[in-house]
Amino acid sequence: MEFLYIGIIIFLFCLAISDIIVGVSNDAVNFLNSAVGSKTAKFRNLIIIASIGVFLGASLSNGMMDIARHGIFQPQYFSFAEIVTICLAVMVTDVILLDAFNSRGLPTSTTVSLVFELLGGTVALAMIKNIQTDGALTFAQMINTDKALSVILGIFLSIAIAFVFGMVIQWIVRMIFTFNYKPRMKYLAGVFGGIAVTAIVYFLLIKGLKDSSFMTAEANAWIKEHTGMLVLCLFVGSSVIMQILHWCKVNILKIIVLMGTLSLAMAFAGNDLVNFVGVPLAGFSAWQDYSANGMGVGADNYLMGSLLEPAHTPMIFLILSGATMVFALATSRKARNVINTEVNLTNQNESEASFGTSATGRRLVQIANSFATWLEKVTPLRVRNWIDSRFNKDEAILVKGAAFDQMRAAVNLVVSSLLIALGTSLKLPLSTTFVTFTVAMGTSLMDRAWDRESAVGRVTGMMSVMGGWLLTAVIAFAVCFAIALVMHYGSFVAMILLSIVAIVIIVRSNIKFNKKAHEKEKNKTVFDQMMSSNDPAEVWSLLKNQVKDSTVKELDYVSNYYSNFIDCFVSENLKCLRRQYSTMHAEIDGYKSVRRKEILALKRTDPTVSVQASTWFHLEANNTSQLLYSLKRMSEPCKEHLENNFNPLPKDCAEEFAPASEAFLVLLNKTRAYVDDFNPAAEQQSKELIKDISAYKKEVAVLRKNNLERFNSESDTSNFNIYILYQTILQETQQMADNLKHLIRAYTYLSTVKGK
Repeated sequence: MEFLYIGIIIFLFCLAISDIIVGVSNDAVNFLNSAVGSKTAKFRNLIIIASIGVFLGASLSNGMMDIARHGIFQPQYFSFAEIVTICLAVMVTDVILLDAFNSRGLPTSTTVSLVFELLGGTVALAMIKNIQTDGALTFAQMINTDKALSVILGIFLSIAIAFVFGMVIQWIVRMIFTFNYKPRMKYLAGVFGGIAVTAIVYFLLIKGLKDSSFMTAEANAWIKEHTGMLVLCLFVGSSVIMQILHWCKVNILKIIVLMGTLSLAMAFAGNDLVNFVGVPLAGFSAWQDYSANGMGVGADNYLMGSLLEPAHTPMIFLILSGATMVFALATSRKARNVINTEVNLTNQNESEASFGTSATGRRLVQIANSFATWLEKVTPLRVRNWIDSRFNKDEAILVKGAAFDQMRAAVNLVVSSLLIALGTSLKLPLSTTFVTFTVAMGTSLMDRAWDRESAVGRVTGMMSVMGGWLLTAVIAFAVCFAIALVMHYGSFVAMILLSIVAIVIIVRSNIKFNKKAHEKEKNKTVFDQMMSSNDPAEVWSLLKNQVKDSTVKELDYVSNYYSNFIDCFVSENLKCLRRQYSTMHAEIDGYKSVRRKEILALKRTDPTVSVQASTWFHLEANNTSQLLYSLKRMSEPCKEHLENNFNPLPKDCAEEFAPASEAFLVLLNKTRAYVDDFNPAAEQQSKELIKDISAYKKEVAVLRKNNLERFNSESDTSNFNIYILYQTILQETQQMADNLKHLIRAYTYLSTVKGK
């Protein structure tokens, strides 16, 4: 029996490695978003700086492992077997949950997930023990509810405080420096740099290093006693140094951003390491105690009071954890995916609306617009004009390809550092993820990055991320609660099976993500080129190629889907039809995303070109999307028909439709070839293709008429549903042919528009 527990402990550490990889992917946004968004340095150099901070933070930290040992549950009331069950349930849930968020590009809090997973697993086993002891052991005895409540409080405090402070500080900074900050830095560089460096170093001392393994109680006490003097000396010294560096033509904003990135990375690793390896180390400590003292008692009877003692994490574990974090940071595509989500939402220019829009987002923007209109009325004109002059975005100093300037990046890092340090000193559980994200949202809002065109999309995106934070707690608790129950009653069999399920889910998730990432990378490269280019003619050339590629991709999808769909339906293969239909929503959403990008790029072309091309662009895009919607309208009733086991398509209908479906696929392929190999001189080719499509529509019209006559001539109504369904297929096929005709015409005119 003992060897099974050894296997579980080893597996916990394997999951810890996976947890570090997915956890770092999620938390990389905390310390990299400002530097990445402002293009302060090459991504490779930023990774190196962040990796140094992460490795030092992990290696110097004691890991703050006590939260996993006795922060949520009271271990003296739980046996070794129960502690192992809780630990395994937590790790399986944590890896799956964080991977799911990362794959969708949503940042979430690893602290919240850990606390509520521990709470869910503990409540499950505490409920069982409460029943088994007839209430002798109460929930209040076995569970530390204060910690969970403090995390919930921290969520709301982090969101509200950080957003407001981000807005206020950014507004003050812009009023002083404006977007054209370089002339004012001549005299204010030292003061601004001094404040920033002082805030960052203070944050590093208070938050990053106070729990480090080399920091003794005496050192912490001395720092606490002399904080005022340290801060004053640091401010004066750094102000002088920063002013001298500025006079020497050194970019002090770059120094501030890189220092902030290093300190946030170091603090993250030092304080959040428990979220990844705390539970496996607690399980390992439990095994050490059990193997030394509890073998004679049995795993189900030996209580784990030893976990009440403070954690003493071996240095080798900290170093290995730091090395794994560095590896994850340097290689994870999902880390870039999460970073891109926040950078897009805070972009100074228009960016892809990754989350679309929502009714709630639209309502909030309407309320904000009403308030802005009222504020404009009560503010004197001269004051308004003066404030507007301080927020002239045309003067923004942006590095090529940057989402925002280095001034905002510095404010993001300084405000985040100050708030987290303040929260730590006041013993308020502010989440690093929540603070950094909402500060970035607040500063971008105050920088007027949220214009009327993008506000709804950004608000929707912000709400989606925040909703994900709140869902983390609920999902983590519920899933871990269920898994702990299954593992308790299913014993080792359930533990092994659920562990295998977790591994399979993670492997499949990574395969799917890498496939999608490859496709996105190609599209993103073209989109980035269009959005960063200042040459309208180049943007138009890139856009035409992008429209061609996206149209060809959708025509390929429609052709494959239609062919497989007809085969599945005629052969009554429900599994095949469901598999086809399951791809539909993702394809429609993907094309919507591509179309939004193309519209943003169209706005960057020459005005005369965009006006000339606009009608044909939208007509081409609308007809392409209508092909997808026709497939959807055709598929839904067919899937429902097969699910209900209704009558199959009569043989005579299938035989008469087979040539028509083949002919439609030929037209699809001809249209695809026409778009892919477009030649402005081949006007006759488009006319012949449109003529063929018109002739095909007449053939389908004949089939529709024949089907109606067949239906009217039969006295037996048993085939009523299938005849109506067949009529729907014919009608949608005819409509798709009509869409092809309009698509060809629109694409022809669009492609002949010349750039300027």
